[in-house]
Amino acid sequence: MLTSTIIRTTTLPLGEAVPVLGQGTWGMAEGKHPRDDEIKALRTGLDLGMTLIDTAEMYADGGAELLVGEAIHGRRDEVFLVSKVLPQNATRNGTIAACARSLRRLNTSSIDLYLLHWRESIPLDETLEAFDKLVQAGKIRYWGVSNFDVSDMEDVLRLPTGANVATDQVLYNLTRRGIEYDLLPWCRQRKIPIMAYSPVEHGRLPNNPELKRIAKQHRAKPAQIALAWVLRQDKIIAIPKAGVPEHVRENRAALDIQLTETDLADLDRAFPPPTRKQPLAML
Repeated sequence: MLTSTIIRTTTLPLGEAVPVLGQGTWGMAEGKHPRDDEIKALRTGLDLGMTLIDTAEMYADGGAELLVGEAIHGRRDEVFLVSKVLPQNATRNGTIAACARSLRRLNTSSIDLYLLHWRESIPLDETLEAFDKLVQAGKIRYWGVSNFDVSDMEDVLRLPTGANVATDQVLYNLTRRGIEYDLLPWCRQRKIPIMAYSPVEHGRLPNNPELKRIAKQHRAKPAQIALAWVLRQDKIIAIPKAGVPEHVRENRAALDIQLTETDLADLDRAFPPPTRKQPLAML
């Protein structure tokens, strides 16, 4: 039984505190769950203090943004809202137009954090110029990136306003630990939080025998142990997706699981940390 809706926070580079456990929406509005259940799930998360909601124009071809807009109606002031622009739209004018479309779907006047979903051929300086214009116009409050490796982040910081990058959202979980070798320490040194998507590897991790064993000791579910492992770390924001309220409650409860040093050592044996540079993993 949960006794508190207070969630630990981490701080963005410009000083704003955000919850370390939010809600993802990748896979929502695609018919996997009834629409009403997905809306209830997001609202349940808000009730439990999971007030960071992540979405993107790509998800369900805009459908996830429409779903989020409905879920947060009347509660916008509670939410730290994150969305993303597709790389093919990330020109100077294209970024501004894409943001306008997202704002309409989300039924809001501003997005708290707007990310470049991944990097392609459009020069970064064009995208950042558009981000800066959107900040100045009050359409977004902060901007960041997604699926950027160290060399990409270094390219960002070379640009005139690159130091304003608020986060790098990347794939990170027990089976995808490559960022621990270089990207994670690089970002920590610069006080840039990592936003971890798919922290339970799209539901595949809970079948692992070691996770099942540790979960049994904690009277928890394997997915909760996998999520607790991500959440235990400093400067990490996890954004698991949950399509039904009960799953949201389970995600919230994972934040209260205290893994022991023995647990962590056992997980390191089952899921070895990287010993060399690895290509940035993406889903």
